[in-house]
Order: sequence, then C-alpha cells, then structure tokens
Amino acid sequence: MLCAAVAKVKGAGKVIIADIDAGRLDFAVQNEFADASYTVPMKRGKDIDESLAIAKETAAEVGKIDDVGEVDVTFECTGVPSCVQAGIYSTRAGGRLMLVGMGHPIQTLPLGAAALREVDIVGVFRYANTYAESIEIVQTAMKNGGPDFSKLVTHRYRGLEEAPKAFDMAGKTKDADGKLVLKVVIDSLDGEPGTSRL
Repeated sequence: MLCAAVAKVKGAGKVIIADIDAGRLDFAVQNEFADASYTVPMKRGKDIDESLAIAKETAAEVGKIDDVGEVDVTFECTGVPSCVQAGIYSTRAGGRLMLVGMGHPIQTLPLGAAALREVDIVGVFRYANTYAESIEIVQTAMKNGGPDFSKLVTHRYRGLEEAPKAFDMAGKTKDADGKLVLKVVIDSLDGEPGTSRL
C-alpha cells in the first residue's frame, strides 16, 4: 500500500494494486492508496511450466482492468516467486520491474520474457536514504488531499509488556472483531504515542 500511495503522490496516472486479500484491496481503493485492484487467486502450479502459465494468466487479468494492458512500472512487494513471475509478464516492453519485497533468495524467473521485451529488473533496498523524502511525501499528501497514511495504523498497544499481543496481532489479517489488520504500533510508556512500531 505504501508503494501504491507513493506512486499516486508522485503523479502516476493509474495505480493498480494486487493482493490475495480482498479486504486489504478494498481498503486501498476506498482510501485512495490505489485507483483499482485485482484479487490474485490462490492458484499454485505443480511444476514451473504450470506456475509460469498461472503468472501469465494473472498478468493478463491485471491488464484487463480499465483496459490498462501492460504497465509501465511494477513494484513487486512480496518476494514470492509467483508474484515476481507475474510482475515480469505484467510490465510493458521497455518498462521496469522493481523488486521491493525481500523474499526467496533463489527463484526461477522467465528471464527470456524479460530480456526479449527489455524489461529492466531492479532491486531496491527499502530503507536506504529515504527518511527525509518519506516525511516530505506524507506532508505533501496531507496538504494536497492525498492518501491519509495514518489510516494504515489499525491497532495500537501501550508498553513493551504488550509486545507479545502486538506481534500476535501483526501476524493476522483480521482481529477477533473482524476488523482489518494492517499496521500494529506499540506506544512506549514514557514517550509520545507512536514512538515504537512493529
């Protein structure tokens, strides 16, 4: 959601977000983190050929959203091989696939498809030299009616003794009341709210 929101703030024409969790996708679109969404079906191939066929199918389905076709830039945020594969197929010739997710270190990828269409595959280390610009992006969004980043924090816990509960909650997609779990924050007892985060 952060990559999608930043793409919007930076002027992307249309942002499509994909995930296996429809609740997260609904949240992203309703809260203007993305313009449209695609719920990825939980299909897994029994071998690499079937996995690549599913990745092509996923890319084709994403391309049907508002007749967008292939996209200019794909931000792959999971590191899951099937998602990286679909990212290659989703990206237009001459486009760029940004590998944001730190997933499986060894993957089988359709490099021929990337090379034939000159899709650049770029690794990104998410935290290097980003804090000042990140603060500016959030401030710009707040001033200009962009996505409300504060809505990403869905659950708060007070004090480090609550850390086990917070980590347990962070591992869920919904809480006991059916409320969506996105970001869980542990507020320190002596500091301002939001000083310690999960």
